[in-house]
Amino acid sequence: MDYIENRTFDEIKVGDSECLTRTLTSQDLHLFAAVSGDVNPTHVDEHYARHFLSGRLVGHSLWSGSLISGLLGTQLPGPGTVYESQDLRFLRPVQVGDTVTATVTAREKRPDGRAIVFDCHCVNQHGEAVATGVAVVRAPAEHLRLPRPVSPEVAVQEHSKYEALLERCRGLSPARAAVAYPCDETSLAAAVEAAEAKLIEPVLVGPPGRIAEVAASHSLNIAAFRVVEASDDRQAAARAVELVRKGEAEMLIKGALHTDVLLHEVVQRETGLRTDQRLSHAFIMDVPTYHKALVLTDCAINIYPTLEDKVSICQNAIDLAHTLGVALPKVAVLSAVETVNPKITATLEASALCKMADRGQITGGLVDGPLAMDNAISKTAAEVKHIRSEVAGDADVLVVPDLEAGNMLVKQLTFMANADAAGIVLGARVPVVLTSRADNVQARLASCAVGLLVAHARRTGLPGGADIKVPDRKGER
Repeated sequence: MDYIENRTFDEIKVGDSECLTRTLTSQDLHLFAAVSGDVNPTHVDEHYARHFLSGRLVGHSLWSGSLISGLLGTQLPGPGTVYESQDLRFLRPVQVGDTVTATVTAREKRPDGRAIVFDCHCVNQHGEAVATGVAVVRAPAEHLRLPRPVSPEVAVQEHSKYEALLERCRGLSPARAAVAYPCDETSLAAAVEAAEAKLIEPVLVGPPGRIAEVAASHSLNIAAFRVVEASDDRQAAARAVELVRKGEAEMLIKGALHTDVLLHEVVQRETGLRTDQRLSHAFIMDVPTYHKALVLTDCAINIYPTLEDKVSICQNAIDLAHTLGVALPKVAVLSAVETVNPKITATLEASALCKMADRGQITGGLVDGPLAMDNAISKTAAEVKHIRSEVAGDADVLVVPDLEAGNMLVKQLTFMANADAAGIVLGARVPVVLTSRADNVQARLASCAVGLLVAHARRTGLPGGADIKVPDRKGER
């Protein structure tokens, strides 16, 4: 058992010293913000840090002070210490990843009230002072040796997968994106945010007067954006698709119009954006309780997909995973059970998909199924059920049986597991980004980031690229 032990007032001598070293993590900052109520973006907003703070969050100044407090309370003097005052100066910011060493040294003993004055110093891993000052405590009179209290297991639900996704876009030229009917605050603000993040160069398609009115009402700066006139949402969808066909855009983004209005124009045989691949939708989920980004498909387009449809859905998702940097995606084909049951069609189709992958009809990934949801994402559940699979417990892609099951699963993860969902339509000549009014900033940016990565793959001939002519641009990689 681990113990904490104090030193009484009489045992401490002037010049006695102790130190404590700790590395600042983003979880430390979020926990500190939760307790203190200080949600200054300097401390907790990764998007702000990426654009204004060289990519790293700055620690709360009081975090350094908390190291000193912990040192005085657990080591010198230790248990039974009562804090009386502290006077600190913060000399240099501490960023996530910095390692800080706090040192306290007894400077003066005051017998009246058992007060001890400590010099306090904090330095980072480079030996640079980050905080200095003085603390006064009342030292214990009696010797104590106590079992070290077990710290409660507290976790901050972070969305670090989207940060990694946005990081992959750094250095890429923004994608020219036709935004169909951005005539409300949410859709227009999403375009502005993505442009500021250097993910897209928006082309706003809709009634110019209405777009300008929305921008003015919500203080959105759209002066640098091209505006293409369209009288209503249907004409805006048609004009946006036309821009893509002309090579004037390499991404299509849904604005303030219904998804079926936009997709109606996308699927037109003569004037749309169809390819030989079947269209399918994929959610790229950032689930705080899962160890990596998770692709769910198809949860928005194919209502009751056939086996042939699921081949395209699987291949689209595998190609997307390659674009996201997964070399060999692990694809779990979901059903209610993990055994083949002739009475459950989804299990038969899952086993057929696996055999088709074995025969090269689906390429680029490891496909396994049927798998129930638990053993698809939990190694423990898979082991309990004696499932031997490279996919089980470590899936990159979940292929759902039908739209109903997928829609419910996405909403369960979103509203019960605090997941974010970035959405994109695959199988068209360009990525089609579907944003929702309920999406937060991170999810909207992530959707555009996925669109940019897919667009970049098409520019450079990576998997999933379509034969679409886009004018050459300087600085492309």
